[in-house]
Formats: sequence, C-alpha cells, structure tokens
Amino acid sequence: MTDSRVFLPQQPLIIPNQKPAQNTQNDRAVNTSGPSFQQILQQQSGNVKFSQHAVSRLQSRNIQLSKNQLNQIDNAVNKAAQKGSKESLILIDNNLALVVSIKNRTVITAVDGASMKENVFTNIDSAVII
Repeated sequence: MTDSRVFLPQQPLIIPNQKPAQNTQNDRAVNTSGPSFQQILQQQSGNVKFSQHAVSRLQSRNIQLSKNQLNQIDNAVNKAAQKGSKESLILIDNNLALVVSIKNRTVITAVDGASMKENVFTNIDSAVII
C-alpha cells in the first residue's frame, strides 16, 4: 500500500509592517530604485493584468507594448468575455500573440512573430484578431 498524500511546503508567515529579511547569497539582487517592469506594465494596461510568466516572456523577447496596443488588448478581452470565452488567443498586427485568461483578465504568455511560426496554441476556446 502506498501513501498518496501530497505534502506542500508552507508559506512563511508575513506580519504587516514587518521589514523583510535581508537577502541571502542565494537570493537574486533586485533593483529597488524605481518601479518594476511589471508595475509599469500594470499601470499602463488598465484592467488587464500580466502574469509573471508573461512579463518574463515580454522582456526576454524584447516586446514593448504601446498604449494603443494595451487598449486593443483590453477591448479584445472585453469582446471575448461578451462571447463567453474562458481562454483566448489574441493576435495583434500579425506579429504578436497573447494567450489570455478572460475570466481573470490576465495575459498568461506572449509570443512574438518569429517564435509564432509553426507553433500550436492549446487550451484556448477562442481567438481575437486585432
């Protein structure tokens, strides 16, 4: 008989107004001189959020979104939500693809035009082409 229980590590308890522990050698250095890339993206995008994975994909592929594109994404999410979509592929100008959780209004991942070729997008129930 096997033990089928799953053990998950517990999250550390965070007490409000408590300063976080100092970085150890194993922690990555964080630039705290200004707002992070994700914070700036969230401010510019309005209602649509970007997952950490999507932010890292945007940065690694050097994709910069204009205010106009962010508005287009927000409008596309609204259209997909009106049709009852749950997960949607949003194609922008034939050179950027975003997989978006419509329910959570969150961009899950981003793919540029060069990486998009011969790619298969799964777990989507709709596509919005803008």
